[in-house]
Amino acid sequence: MSQTYHLYIREQSLLLSKERCICWENEKVLILSDTHFGKTGHFRKESIPLPQMILENDLNRLIEVICCFNPDKLIVVGDLFHSSFNKELDYFKQFRANFSQLEFHLVLGNHDILRKEYYEDLAIQIHLHSLDMHPFSFVHDINDKQIENDNFYFCGHQHPGVTVRGKARQNLRFPCFHFSENHACLPAFSRFTGMSPIKRNKKDQVFIITEEEVINIPARLPYIHC
Repeated sequence: MSQTYHLYIREQSLLLSKERCICWENEKVLILSDTHFGKTGHFRKESIPLPQMILENDLNRLIEVICCFNPDKLIVVGDLFHSSFNKELDYFKQFRANFSQLEFHLVLGNHDILRKEYYEDLAIQIHLHSLDMHPFSFVHDINDKQIENDNFYFCGHQHPGVTVRGKARQNLRFPCFHFSENHACLPAFSRFTGMSPIKRNKKDQVFIITEEEVINIPARLPYIHC
């Protein structure tokens, strides 16, 4: 069972998972961002040796959370794939065949450059700018989207993270969920990504993700640096 933190937004029940995704319980929707499938294959094309295991591990994690939460719908808020087609995407095609009953939505991100026919073949419903499911909306990059309604927004793209600094000058970086007044930024689902420091306002909620759990971090802790 995936360790979760229970949060209510707009009277909706959300489970923040240590596997870097969110389960919207009311609608049985699994929300995630920035899987970047095919990234390691893209690097290998450029003669940078990276193990196939990276992709397989991310796909196995996705399978585990689907089996855990048993969603009816999966929403990826951008960067499902990393670049142009490569053979690694055959692994994803097999995954999709195994979960063909799962309704799959993708809000296109800046890395999602595959031909429209490829998404159609995988029964992935693509959304050019946003997807609205009251009381929520889903976009890739909140900075590129004008807020057009009163919905709460979920986004990705930024790969949010925080630094924990110890007394002996140890620095540890953790991915996080970053909730502001009108939107939440999800961490990159893929573990083969960098992280960007967040800009935290006083009323924001930040949840760091460790190997064991999701932890709510109060504002102004001296050892937490955003």
